[in-house]
Amino acid sequence: MTLRQAVETGVRQNPDIALARLDEEKARQAVRVARGPFAPRVTVGSGLAYSNGFPLSIEGSAPSIVQGQVAQYIFNRPQSLAVAQAREDARGASLAVVSKRDEVAYRIASLYLDAERAARIGALARKDTESQEKVLETVRAQVGEGRALPLAEKTALYNLARARQIADGLADDQATAETSLAIGLGFSAEDRVRPVEEQRTAPPLPQSEEQAIQTALESSRDLRRLESQIVAKELERRGERATRLPRADLVAQYGLFAKFNNYQEFFQKFQRNNGQIGVSFQLPVLLGPGVGAQVAQTETDISHLKLELSNTRNRLAADLQQSFRDVKKAGTAADVSRLDLEVAREQLSVTLAQMQEGRATLRQVEEARVLENQKWIAFYDAQYTVEKARWNVLRLTGELVASIGNGGTDGTFSRNSQTESQATCCRYPR
Repeated sequence: MTLRQAVETGVRQNPDIALARLDEEKARQAVRVARGPFAPRVTVGSGLAYSNGFPLSIEGSAPSIVQGQVAQYIFNRPQSLAVAQAREDARGASLAVVSKRDEVAYRIASLYLDAERAARIGALARKDTESQEKVLETVRAQVGEGRALPLAEKTALYNLARARQIADGLADDQATAETSLAIGLGFSAEDRVRPVEEQRTAPPLPQSEEQAIQTALESSRDLRRLESQIVAKELERRGERATRLPRADLVAQYGLFAKFNNYQEFFQKFQRNNGQIGVSFQLPVLLGPGVGAQVAQTETDISHLKLELSNTRNRLAADLQQSFRDVKKAGTAADVSRLDLEVAREQLSVTLAQMQEGRATLRQVEEARVLENQKWIAFYDAQYTVEKARWNVLRLTGELVASIGNGGTDGTFSRNSQTESQATCCRYPR
């Protein structure tokens, strides 16, 4: 997959995002649950019974063949505020899904870069092993001819063993990274996702650090989610205080009576069909200290959330400042590694020219190739550090997914690596 395909796949089927969406759906259904008491609730049943003597009540109703009851909230301020709180919780759950999406997108981008780095550096390590093998062959020939000490052969053997160890370790790192990437995309642990070799430009950064901080504070889903939680807690506090207000409920019931319940013997008139409808009023008079304690607990939660909101703002600004410093530091390191690579390539060119003139041996050429491979590894590491640092800035500003979605006209990214493209086309033949 390309980086864009990997992120799009992860956003679509990552397990963490799926869990967040389930929580969002649960929060939406909680709104319907809270609104339920304001809709008529109709219950139909039977209180059929045989009466001996005065007809007694069954669960508060007179014995009847068929009975029905209707109940509905007309005015219930605590429940109305509970509905508003449920809606705010649902909004917070939606923000949590978006926040989780951004988090997963950055995680997948990091795993993708790790897998890509392991593959590229692993290829260089295998070439390094080939060069060390050629060096060992040359040294052995020199030792056999008496032109080199046995110590040189042991040193060449050690260098070859170390090169093979590094290559094997990088192969294991590549397998681990590709498996982790597959799991992050929602595939099984038996699958592996391999990055596609592609050219990507470095993701664009905001024009200034101040603009990045302002954008991050305005678009941060974590901040919006904390603000939503504060609003929900405010509604909860208002609902707890509203328990002192009166309530009004619509009540209605119907009963079909039977003659064998002795109604005629104890009442002047018997009627089979009976019903009533009205409003039930309740006025709380003495609620006890529990309501005040609940309000105090909710106010404590609100104060806690406000402090957390302030800390999150400060942490976000500090993280962005550090991220910009990381980008600058990584860029400087990349420039140094590029210059170091150019020196190694030029040195290899000089050694090749000397070999053609008979002033350098094959061993010296292969040793120069080994040095060049090491500089390539350092160059790739610096490039990936720069790219990951830039993606981190976009993650903090909330623009990572949009930047990936708008990545190159060919649907892929291109890495800012003019030096790499030039150096690749000009690499010396082995």
